[in-house]
Amino acid sequence: MTPLTMCHRHLPGVTVIEVRGEVDATNHELLREHVRSARAHPADHVVFDLSAMTFMDSAGLHVLLACHQDAVRHGARVHLAAPRGAPARLLEITGVDAHLPVFPTTEAAVAAATGPSR
Repeated sequence: MTPLTMCHRHLPGVTVIEVRGEVDATNHELLREHVRSARAHPADHVVFDLSAMTFMDSAGLHVLLACHQDAVRHGARVHLAAPRGAPARLLEITGVDAHLPVFPTTEAAVAAATGPSR
């Protein structure tokens, strides 16, 4: 199992949360708490950089969707960046990728979040 590590950075109007490793039922609460503490400004958009996430189960998916619901309540959106492998397949199979915008890079997701059509 690849250990879960997270970090975040704040840009004007956007919080970027980088998730590395595996997110599953045993550690999804760590991700939930990190998201909660990272979102200092609830009206900021959130970009999840998933490029280094190697696995995600339904518990991890639930954290992303809960963040999306909270963001929408505050007039913001969640953008997903660079999912690969199993996490990308989970997003596709569940149809989440049809509801949360997915971008090939973090830079593209940030640009979409901060662009004029946000």
